[in-house]
Amino acid sequence: MPRRIPIPFGEAFPKGAFAVGDVEPLRDFDKSSRDKIVQAVDEDSGEPIWTLDVIDADDDATKTTRSLSVRIVAAYKPLLPDMPTGMPSAFSFMRPVEFVGLSASPYVADSPMGNGKGRLAWSFRATGMKAPGIDAKPTKPGPAAKENAA
Repeated sequence: MPRRIPIPFGEAFPKGAFAVGDVEPLRDFDKSSRDKIVQAVDEDSGEPIWTLDVIDADDDATKTTRSLSVRIVAAYKPLLPDMPTGMPSAFSFMRPVEFVGLSASPYVADSPMGNGKGRLAWSFRATGMKAPGIDAKPTKPGPAAKENAA
């Protein structure tokens, strides 16, 4: 059984997902210091790991599963898709996204109630992202390429 289970985006996020904020480098807490931040790298590929806060658009998602972070393994900082035309500017901090090369890893998380009971949770990892319904195209490095890379 693989550590990371490949999963179609539509199965993990049947109603879609919204990016909140921007893609950020994932900090390697073991190698970073107060003065020097080191970006985490994927142990299999050696590529930098980025993180993006996401809201699951599924009405049935619980409070504890609605908001999550997706890690993206990519040589360059992934760029968020453009805002869809007609989307109100009040929602400019949220963008619909679809993840490419998505995989999930189960783990036991502490209960948010602090009662000592664990719950099954999922860690999501992707190799890229795109606008929903658009064929994925290779991302060209932009000015933020390899930003904070180790």
